[in-house]
Amino acid sequence: MTSTDGSGPRPTKQRLAVLEALASVDDFRSAQEVHEILSSSGSPVGLATVYRTLQLYADQGDVDVLRREDGEAIYRRCSETHHHHLVCRSCGATVEVEGPAVERWTTSMAAEHGFTAVSHTLEIFGTCAACS
Repeated sequence: MTSTDGSGPRPTKQRLAVLEALASVDDFRSAQEVHEILSSSGSPVGLATVYRTLQLYADQGDVDVLRREDGEAIYRRCSETHHHHLVCRSCGATVEVEGPAVERWTTSMAAEHGFTAVSHTLEIFGTCAACS
């Protein structure tokens, strides 16, 4: 997360409130939904601040961000390890999965083409057992 030693953005009251709102739910939420959670709890954080804060934490790797099939970004507190997601198209349920085969393939493809400092994301969309 952010630090107070100058190496990252300052953890303002609004930024911490956004993280707390995300921590209060288990699934991915849109910026509007996070804003609604904050408003319901009486936190005076503006929608523009929610958008900026979510993007900031996504850029830092503190928040996972996915794009729904309609293009809308949704966010969730991130686990500490590198992972990928299985996402239900119907209900939005999300499962974090590790993918050693994906990691090996990514490393191999990067090396084959002379790429270094490679990063990647992977989301697999389908229908969960409950919605099938």
